[in-house]
Amino acid sequence: MGQARETLAEADQLLASQAFRGAVNRLYYATFYAARALLATRDVDPVRHAGLITLFQQHFVKTGLIPAETGKALARAFEKRQSFDYGDFATIDPADAQDLSRADFHLLIPLGIISPTMGHYGTP
Repeated sequence: MGQARETLAEADQLLASQAFRGAVNRLYYATFYAARALLATRDVDPVRHAGLITLFQQHFVKTGLIPAETGKALARAFEKRQSFDYGDFATIDPADAQDLSRADFHLLIPLGIISPTMGHYGTP
């Protein structure tokens, strides 16, 4: 979970400096690391990113341990990261990056990365 927290701090810095492409990448990876850590508690080690999302859904969302909206936020972050990292002509709307940031904030609360009483990305 420490890797997820560190990556969230990177995303926050990139958002503050309006480096939105990098911020979207770091936001996705923060959720990726958090989901991977949770899957490790089930002795599950996904090989691919898409597999991680599927296994996260199977072990945590479908069992009711994590809300369905949380699972959707992980999948959305993956799609955005794919589009902005590999899309030759993909443009990033700053509002889109901020929306993803808010979605990730709500995703990471139930994963235990940040608490609802903390500010954005764990800052008081």
